[in-house]
Amino acid sequence: MSGMILDSITSVTDLATLESWLPGLLSFGYRLLMAVVILIIGNRLAKLVKKLLKRTFERVEMDLSVSRFLMNVAEAAVYAIAIFIAADKIGIPSASIIALLGSAGLAIGLSLQGSLTNVAGGILIMTMRPFCVNDYIIYDGIEGTVQNIGLIYTTIMTADNQRITVPNGSISNATVTTVTAQEKRRVDIQVGIGYTSDIRKAKAILHHLYESNPLVMQEEGIIVYVSELGDSAVTIGGRGWTKTADYWTVKWAITEQVKEEYDRAGIEIPFQQIDVHVSRS
Repeated sequence: MSGMILDSITSVTDLATLESWLPGLLSFGYRLLMAVVILIIGNRLAKLVKKLLKRTFERVEMDLSVSRFLMNVAEAAVYAIAIFIAADKIGIPSASIIALLGSAGLAIGLSLQGSLTNVAGGILIMTMRPFCVNDYIIYDGIEGTVQNIGLIYTTIMTADNQRITVPNGSISNATVTTVTAQEKRRVDIQVGIGYTSDIRKAKAILHHLYESNPLVMQEEGIIVYVSELGDSAVTIGGRGWTKTADYWTVKWAITEQVKEEYDRAGIEIPFQQIDVHVSRS
């Protein structure tokens, strides 16, 4: 009999305890449900934002690497906001999460400082576009055609088919010459002749070589001039314009023809030489 009484008392106590917990459990369940709903809405909103940004970037013809990076950043930002709101709903202080993420971000930033500099440089290059893919550039003694611009590295293919990878952090802070930025380029030729040679004839020959080359833009004008009176030579200079793609073809052709025509006309091109005098006593 006493055992039944004890069981009844225990059951009543458990029921009372359960009833006291029930409001808290219902409240937590409600907050948890709200957190799940917020995460679902955040997921859909993140996809919507990414889709809208993709359409916008395609409309303005933004570089593919930059657009992907910005879309991923925007998507991550929406997810982060949704997680913060959901965490706050279930009772986790947002300040604690922010402090934890801040500490983790600081540690990661210090360990990846060089890489983050390259990422920033890559974004700068792709947004400001000092040069683009397929441009011929000259940078720190390296010259070639830009093959790819990534977030970390820029790949350059040299004229002799060497592939050079340059960190974006370095190239974004350096002086870069973009040779193919304009449609035309000036071809400068300078050659030294002897002081006893006919200057007028030398200038006429050089002018004729520019004038007779079919790749030289005659409408842009041709200038031939005396550039310098040096110690051992008179420097004759010539200037003419050609399409950027034809620059080396024109320069190499005129340089070779100058030597041939000057030799044929008897115009001396001085070169360094040593005279040895032997004295016999």
